[in-house]
Amino acid sequence: MKKIAIVFCAGLILYSCAKVPLTGRNQLALVSNEEIQPLVDEQYDQVLKEDKVVTNTADGQKVLKVGKRMAEAVESYLASQGYQELANSFEWEFNLLQSDQVNAWCMPGGKVAFYTGIMPLTQSETGIAVVMGHEIAHAVASHSAERMSNGMVANLGVSVLSSAIGQNPSMTQAIFLQSVGIGGELGMLSFSRKHELEADELGLTFMAIAGYDPREAPIFWERMLANENGQAPPEFLSTHPASQTRIDKLNKHMPEALKFYKE
Repeated sequence: MKKIAIVFCAGLILYSCAKVPLTGRNQLALVSNEEIQPLVDEQYDQVLKEDKVVTNTADGQKVLKVGKRMAEAVESYLASQGYQELANSFEWEFNLLQSDQVNAWCMPGGKVAFYTGIMPLTQSETGIAVVMGHEIAHAVASHSAERMSNGMVANLGVSVLSSAIGQNPSMTQAIFLQSVGIGGELGMLSFSRKHELEADELGLTFMAIAGYDPREAPIFWERMLANENGQAPPEFLSTHPASQTRIDKLNKHMPEALKFYKE
């Protein structure tokens, strides 16, 4: 019976594989973005209630401006690559929140939050675009749904969202929060790093298409590296690859990204 269960689970996981748009990497897709969207909307609204929204400031307006420009570029590019349905699925929202956290994230469906703590490191609209492209890439690549799929199997041994909620709602909530980038690690550090590097690559392309110089991306991460100054990394980097590693990867992908960039 145990062997049958193992074979069944393996078959289910194999059947539930999908490919990441644009990169073609295989990913586990037991949970869809549509299934977790109600959780996303609820959590995003809760964050906006708990944290002070400062989108009406100069920095907040920059986040809105860059966000709109990036969103339009990403949707256009996705449509041109045959992903019109994915492009249509986004309902973008951009907010700057008052917090010392050096952090930013994008939930499925295009729900974006920047924290004021990261703004001094961005320095300009192009710096914001570096972070924005990276975070939007997480949503385009369905990283949250993939993380949640893996988290449910690893922590609960189930592959259906309703079963996970019924079995252990608090653990399911924790898995969800980690999946969208604002929760604990749940032992998925190396998995997150794989996502970060993929988001870096896609984000580099996205910012270039939007008309932001991708050569500023490694420079931004150099500032992040200098900002660490031997201390524990800020929340934005807690599950991310070492800054020097991602700088090297970004420079490797730079020639391809520059093909999309028009000054």
